[in-house]
Amino acid sequence: MTSTEIVVTGERADLLQLLAKHRGLFRFTAQGVTDEQARLRTTVSELTLGGLIKHVATVEQSWVRFIQHGPDAMASGAEDWADQHRLVEGETLEGQLARYEEIARETDELLATIEDLDASQPLPAAPWFEPGARWSARRVFVHIIAETAQHAGHADIIREALDGQKSMG
Repeated sequence: MTSTEIVVTGERADLLQLLAKHRGLFRFTAQGVTDEQARLRTTVSELTLGGLIKHVATVEQSWVRFIQHGPDAMASGAEDWADQHRLVEGETLEGQLARYEEIARETDELLATIEDLDASQPLPAAPWFEPGARWSARRVFVHIIAETAQHAGHADIIREALDGQKSMG
């Protein structure tokens, strides 16, 4: 069996390039970090490098499921909210980076192959969403890019406070 490479151009290529850029900056912050360091809080925030990587992967996966299956696919229990933001016993930074890589591949494949970027789903009921609003697949992909870039900045601050390493500059 041979696989056919998908050629992506235009808007989709731009979105994929932006995702790759910000994911690269985000992953760069974890280079050379031990599991112990990945669990350390270096600011007054609860955020850690390992927790951020886990969170970004989880949120990206949730938004992809939203595109594919609608708002019910985004449901997660409040009881696991805190654990979505930290490495829990048995989890490693390497494992979370591998998980993130797999989720990124799935996202990229969907972005490259989805039939209609204008296809929309109603947002789930939540205080941070406008009641009755719908988001297109395009808007979700742009949101994933924005979330990744924002959290890459958070990760850069945490890493710099950890050992002086910076992503840029």
